[in-house]
Amino acid sequence: MIRGIRGAVTVTENHAEDMIQETKRLIETMAEKNQIAPEDIASVFISITNDLNATFPAKALRLIDGWKYVPVMCMPEIDVPGGLEKCIRVMMTVNTSLGQKDVNHIYLNDAIQLRPDLMKEE
Repeated sequence: MIRGIRGAVTVTENHAEDMIQETKRLIETMAEKNQIAPEDIASVFISITNDLNATFPAKALRLIDGWKYVPVMCMPEIDVPGGLEKCIRVMMTVNTSLGQKDVNHIYLNDAIQLRPDLMKEE
């Protein structure tokens, strides 16, 4: 079954190294919490708010062992007035046996406010 796993993280500044580091942390946490191997991934879509343009956050995937062939694409997030700033959002489509309600969606830093209803107790 193909499932979508959502995630988001915020950064404090528009710096390439921060964007890559936080995106990498988000992706690794999404994979770990859902027991996903790179071979299970169909694609990864990453959107960023318009106040982030220092780098492509997709570069973070290339820093993770075994992720060389995972298809990834970056795009701008819709610029909604009052929306969360400096935010990187991820949609990972994966092959998994997890049920929809069992997927662990990951929100880090200030992005927790986006979907507190999807946060699971540790």
